[in-house]
Amino acid sequence: MYPVIRAKNRTETLVQKEKRLACGDWVEYLTFPKLSAIEGIEHLFTTRLGGVSKGDCATLNFSFTRGDDRSAVLENYDRMGEVLGVEKGAFVTTDQTHTKNIRVVTKEDAGKGVTCNRDYTDIDGLITAEKGLVLSCFTADCVPVYFVDPVKEVIGVAHSGWRGTVAGMGARMVERMSQEFGCEPADIIAAIGPSICQDCYEISEEVAELFMQGFWSAEKIEEYCREAYEAGLHPTGKLLLPGKEAGKYQLDLWLANVVVLRSAGILLKNLDVTDICTNCNPEYLFSHRASGGKRGNLGAFLVMK
Repeated sequence: MYPVIRAKNRTETLVQKEKRLACGDWVEYLTFPKLSAIEGIEHLFTTRLGGVSKGDCATLNFSFTRGDDRSAVLENYDRMGEVLGVEKGAFVTTDQTHTKNIRVVTKEDAGKGVTCNRDYTDIDGLITAEKGLVLSCFTADCVPVYFVDPVKEVIGVAHSGWRGTVAGMGARMVERMSQEFGCEPADIIAAIGPSICQDCYEISEEVAELFMQGFWSAEKIEEYCREAYEAGLHPTGKLLLPGKEAGKYQLDLWLANVVVLRSAGILLKNLDVTDICTNCNPEYLFSHRASGGKRGNLGAFLVMK
């Protein structure tokens, strides 16, 4: 296994796994314990290892818009399909533009974004009750969030960068799952996936103010941050820390998403939080900041079998 750098003082959560493919190559990926424990659910978060892409996108890239060869990206989907036990026509993808827009997808959407064109735009979250449909979103420093309701048999994935997080993307996902399928927030198992960590993520005072003023109430933020600290999900319970220079701050997107999910009724006992930073592991995970924008995309995949 790759010697991954774990974020300091965090609970080790993500499990490194590898699989030998039919072609003889090995692919490495990450999984969450709470999601892995749910019967009938397959999920993973990809690394850079085990694909066929070249150059800045080497090797396991899932974006068709980063200058990669299309045939290489399709082969990478074939490889992930082999790991998940599906064909690449089972994947359905987001069309990410940092919105809080969500689409409920069905079997008619199978393959959209991979084997056929999408007939929708500006979608950062996907929800389904269809079995065999692989929900797919993509990151390279932003936060992927997974949702599974094992009672109603509903799943979802969301792309949540700072804009999506401050807009409450995770809470919107829970709300839509409740509206469309009658899901109870307390039944939902969720996971916050690898992204840039607080030590690496410096933001401006303007963005910091958005989180403190437009991001629920200060009292609720403090309450949920304290809960996360007391539950061992965060080493300090501090959403923002002083930056390395005046007027800058270090933002914890992982804790911010914990706050969002708690505000929506997700229980801490049903939540896994990543301990792996994309920027700290640029040879293992694609990072927009570490690469100066010269990179591929990682995939967050979730399916009910």
